Amino acid sequence: MSGVVAGYGAFDPAMGRRMLERLAHRGPDGSGSQGVGRAWIGSRYLTITDPVSGNQPLWGGRDRDLWLVGDGTVQNHRRIRQTVGGDRFTTESDLEAAIVLFEDVGPGAFERLWGSYALVIAAGDGRFAVARDVLGLCPLYWATRDDTVIFASELKAFDEDLRPSVRPFPPGHHWTPEGGLSPIRRFPGTVPVLLQSRAEDEEPPAWVFDALRETLVRAVDRSLSGQQPPGVLLSGGVDSSIITAITARRLGADGRRLKTFAVGLEDSTDLTAARVVADHCGTEHHELIYTADDAIEAVPRVVAGLESFDPTLVHSAVPNYFVSRLAARHVKVILVGEGADELFAGYSHYGEHSGGPELHADLLETLQGMHIGGLQRVDRVAGALGVEPRLPFLDLDMVELAMALPPEWKLVRPDRPAKWLLRRSFDGWLPDEVLWRRKEQFGEGTGMNEVLSHHFGRTVGADELAAEAGRVRPPLRTREELAYYRMFMAALHGVDAETTVGRFTEA
Repeated sequence: MSGVVAGYGAFDPAMGRRMLERLAHRGPDGSGSQGVGRAWIGSRYLTITDPVSGNQPLWGGRDRDLWLVGDGTVQNHRRIRQTVGGDRFTTESDLEAAIVLFEDVGPGAFERLWGSYALVIAAGDGRFAVARDVLGLCPLYWATRDDTVIFASELKAFDEDLRPSVRPFPPGHHWTPEGGLSPIRRFPGTVPVLLQSRAEDEEPPAWVFDALRETLVRAVDRSLSGQQPPGVLLSGGVDSSIITAITARRLGADGRRLKTFAVGLEDSTDLTAARVVADHCGTEHHELIYTADDAIEAVPRVVAGLESFDPTLVHSAVPNYFVSRLAARHVKVILVGEGADELFAGYSHYGEHSGGPELHADLLETLQGMHIGGLQRVDRVAGALGVEPRLPFLDLDMVELAMALPPEWKLVRPDRPAKWLLRRSFDGWLPDEVLWRRKEQFGEGTGMNEVLSHHFGRTVGADELAAEAGRVRPPLRTREELAYYRMFMAALHGVDAETTVGRFTEA
C-alpha cells in the first residue's frame, strides 16, 4: 500500500508535495520524490517486502537513471530475478523487477508483471510510462492541464481546480507520452473455455474441485510474501472463512499462529460465525463490538475516505473501517475474501439468471467494474488506516480458472446453492454450518444496513430528494443516498461524480 503522485510536463513540485501530503495515510513508513527529466514522481510508502532498502522512489538500471514509484505487489519478482540475473538488482523490493524489465523491453515490461500494481517509471533520457494492473486492484486517477498529465492514487490528492477533469486511469493499460494509452493484456476470462460439452446438470469431474482448491492455496501463498506477519479480516462468511482456513494451515506449518479480526453490533451473525471459524482454525482471534451510534458517527469520515456515496458500499465500508482499524493495531498486511462472489455468482441477484451465457456476461461486467466498486472499498478503507490488503480470490490464476469453467455450474438450483463449486472444493476444511452458510452482505451480517438506512434516510426530506435527485446520472435514488452524496461533495468538492464513482443499480 502506497500513495503515488506523478506529473509529466510543466509540473510544479510544490503541487506534488501538496498532493503527497493528502495521501499521507497510505504511506506511514516514509515519503520521497524526485524530478527526472520532464517528469516529477513522488510516493508516500508502506514497506512490506523490503523494509530496509525498499524506500521510494526506487532507482536502478545499468546507468542508475531509472526511477520508479508504485503501489501494490509484483508477485513474480523472484522468478524475474532468476531470469534476468540477481546482479541487476540493488534491493529486495518486488517493484524493482519493473525497473529491470522496463530497461530491457520498455512498456512491454508490464505484460510480464503478475500481481496488483499502479506504477510510474521515469528515466533520465526522457522515457516515461504509467501502468495499472488489469483488474484495477491498485487505484490510479489522472487529469490533464494544458500539456501536463498528472497522476495520483486517490481523488482527494488532486487540487480542487483539477478535480472536475479527474478520471480513473483504465485498468489493464499503460500510458507513454509518445504512444498514449495502450492495453497491456486482455481482461481475463472473457470467454469460458473449459468443458463446454458438459451438460448443465452433470457433475463436474473431481479435478475441477482439486484445481480450484490448489489454485486458491497458491494464491494465498503468494499473498503471504514479504517480511510482515499477515492477518485475515474474518467476517464469518464462507469466503473469508476459506481464506482463514488456508492461511492458518500455511502459517501453522511454520509454527506460526494466524491473527484474525472480526467486528459487528452485539449479537450480530457475523461475530458468531467468526468465533466458530477462529476456534476451528485455532487462530489468535480479535473482535470489536461497536454500537449503532459508533457506526453513525463514523459515516462522514468513511464516505470521505471511501470516495463514494453508493449506499451499498457505505453499508459494507463502515464495518470494514472498524475491522481494518482493529487489525492495524496488530498487523500491516491483511488478507480479504473479496472477489469470490463475483467469480462464483454469490450475490442474490445472480440467482435470477436461468442461462449460463447471461450469467457469465453479468459476472464479467461486475468484475470489470470492481475497480470503482468493491475494490475501491477495500483499498480506501485499508489505505486510510495504513494496512495493505491482499485479495487471493482475485489472483489472476484464480480469476482465469474460475471464469473458464462452464457458467451453467454457477447457476443456483435446489441442489446447488450459490457458490457451491467453491464450497465443494473446500469440503472438510470448515464446519458445515460455516461452509454452507447463507450468503449475507458484509453490512447485513454486521447489522449495518438497517441501522444506517433508517438513520440517514430520516436526515433528508422527500421534497429535498425530489429537488436534488438529478444532480447526477443515474439520479439519486433514496434520501439516504442523497445524505451520503452531500457528505461526498463536501469532502471532495469539484469532483465529477458521474465519471469517478461506481454505483450499484440492482434493487
